[in-house]
Amino acid sequence: MKLQNNFFWLKFNAFCHYFLVYGFSGLVPYYIVNEYPKSGGSWLSQMVASALGVPFPRDRLPILRPSIMHGHYLHPGTLKNIIVLWRDGRDVVVSQYYHWLFKSNFDGYLWKRCRADLKFENYDDIKTNLPAFIDYVFVQKKHPKFSWSDFVNKWIDKQNVVHVKYEDLKVDAKSELIRIVHELTGKDLDSKKAEEIVERFSFEKLTGRKCGEENRGNFLRKGIVGDWRNKFTEESIEKFKKYAGNELIRLGYEKDDRW
Repeated sequence: MKLQNNFFWLKFNAFCHYFLVYGFSGLVPYYIVNEYPKSGGSWLSQMVASALGVPFPRDRLPILRPSIMHGHYLHPGTLKNIIVLWRDGRDVVVSQYYHWLFKSNFDGYLWKRCRADLKFENYDDIKTNLPAFIDYVFVQKKHPKFSWSDFVNKWIDKQNVVHVKYEDLKVDAKSELIRIVHELTGKDLDSKKAEEIVERFSFEKLTGRKCGEENRGNFLRKGIVGDWRNKFTEESIEKFKKYAGNELIRLGYEKDDRW
């Protein structure tokens, strides 16, 4: 069994990341890419690691040297060198649905645990199932133990943090990467180097598929913005407004609740 598919190894690895991030932030230093799950954090971490010339110890134990630490941290504490990555919560919940309820090339246990909680008649029928799934992620808070709206309200107003939107990365990753490096380090990333990094870690290069070509068994499932419009029913819309409508507005994804 691969280590990243072993439940106990994953828990131990997460503990080590948490301990080092909160214990050594600003000392090593670590560059922390913080996101609510399924917001594009692995993609951004790869690009920032390459831009800064530091390791990104993904799917293995962290190292005690300057590196990228990617995680899902709710409490700011004394963390430094932080990039907070945002994504439209409606796209997040759709991505979570497929990641949590279908076996993928990345995770070997989560889908089993979630299916034990959510016994849908047909897991492929996301439009029918999504309202109940939205209840599940916002009320039960198991993976992680906080909701997207909790994460937004903790981090949205934090100063000395580099704020990045997944949607802006999809539009112009090169400019965003240059901005991120400058805000983190005060240094200017060479434009050609930024362009090469973005190309190397593009969805097409990493998956061999074009954005929008879906593979439910791959951690990088579809790679597009606005897929929620294809999955949300009126019931899903009302559920999401109930739990996180204000946070959509606070982040600028909607002007008001008339969407």
